[in-house]
Amino acid sequence: MIEIIPAIDIIDGKCVRLTQGDYEQKKVYNEDPLEVAKEFEAHGIKRLHMVDLDGARSKHIVNAHIVERIAAHTSLTIDFGGGIKTDDDLKTAFDAGATLVTIGSLAVTHPSTLLEWMEKYGAEHFILGADVKNGLISINGWKEEGNESLFPFIDRYQQKGINQVLCTDIARDGMLQGPSIELYKDVMKHFPTLHLIASGGVSGIEDIRQLNEAGIPAVVFGKAIYEGKIELEELKEFIAC
Repeated sequence: MIEIIPAIDIIDGKCVRLTQGDYEQKKVYNEDPLEVAKEFEAHGIKRLHMVDLDGARSKHIVNAHIVERIAAHTSLTIDFGGGIKTDDDLKTAFDAGATLVTIGSLAVTHPSTLLEWMEKYGAEHFILGADVKNGLISINGWKEEGNESLFPFIDRYQQKGINQVLCTDIARDGMLQGPSIELYKDVMKHFPTLHLIASGGVSGIEDIRQLNEAGIPAVVFGKAIYEGKIELEELKEFIAC
């Protein structure tokens, strides 16, 4: 059964969503992310994907206090990303209560740093962030298109022990136009043991059903919930009680 992972993106301590990573296309959905997290937990959700968008822009963690509040007042497993660039950032994330951290740009620009962290903390605590545009990995808040292709990128880190990959099709993110199911199926064909987390484009419960039928292990989504395209009650068919 596909793992359901709702997303909470944070700007100025508030729950927001962007469209295609554009900070100019920001919409605030709730002033209190803890309130949102508690509602997810009340509906049987076990895991939360949190992104510090201020941190991603500032290149250092900004909203660790939000992670602390959610970790202290829920039992959700938190995977966290955004602004983790240094040893201090990483320690801050774990100390705040994150169980896993998502590393994207740094995995491209400073691979030796990520490998050192994996050695120190264990590869199981890291999710590889693979943000894809035109088949290439994008970095730095999707503003820069790299020159590394998706499959070699995943392969390099899977060989080093990372088995969770958050793959976002940038063209689909926040558009509510459906996920890139063929892309994810292709990834799973190449990496059948991978815990692939599909991200971007989920527009309704049927999209999640199709991802589940395609054998995709997990899905992250947010806007579809906040816009009322998916009701939390609908997710119960995928959540073990």
